[in-house]
Amino acid sequence: MAKPLPRLGYTLQAGAFAKVENAARFAESLQAQGLEAAYYGSEDGLYRVRFGDFATKEKARTKGEALKAAGIIEAFWVVAPDGSAPAAPGPIRIRPTEERGLRASLVESARGYLGLPYLFGGTTEQGFDCSGLTGAVYRLNGLRLPRSSQAQFDAGSPVDVEGARAGDLVFFATSGHGKVSHVGLYLGQGAFIHAPRSGQGIRQDDLSDRYYRKAFVGARSYF
Repeated sequence: MAKPLPRLGYTLQAGAFAKVENAARFAESLQAQGLEAAYYGSEDGLYRVRFGDFATKEKARTKGEALKAAGIIEAFWVVAPDGSAPAAPGPIRIRPTEERGLRASLVESARGYLGLPYLFGGTTEQGFDCSGLTGAVYRLNGLRLPRSSQAQFDAGSPVDVEGARAGDLVFFATSGHGKVSHVGLYLGQGAFIHAPRSGQGIRQDDLSDRYYRKAFVGARSYF
């Protein structure tokens, strides 16, 4: 059985963008500073970015002030491990701690990316990786996944596709040779959300589709 995923400590929130492309560029600039970052859409229609992982509120605030002094960010809010960010703009959303609520929150977070352009920074030479989406969804729910699809596959506990539950990850060998090269977040009843490739929007597909049925490698759970 795989070890539980590490939980994030305090993080930082910054930015409020009308266009998702601007949020993605901002997230990339933070990644260039060595900070893991994820952009997400708020209920108010704006895109914001959360980044970093700090053991204490004081360490998070110190980093935020340093980035602000360097002109990298204009303003920031410290996000507690439960997901709350007092005084931050946008609706407050507390991360569920029990499994059922967490799985539902993972699905809700993934659905929030549907239709958006594929703009997640990754580890491939092309600068894009489907694992960026699954990593962002888990990160927004306080959990740290490994970066690559193969590493995410290795970190999870194997589950039969019939026993896969919403919030689990499903993996595919889309580049041949049977090696994991693609990942999506399972919604239940055969459906999953994924970022197919650069130039395409994030979308929902079904495991019963011929292409994905043939490429399917396995499902993994982290709870």
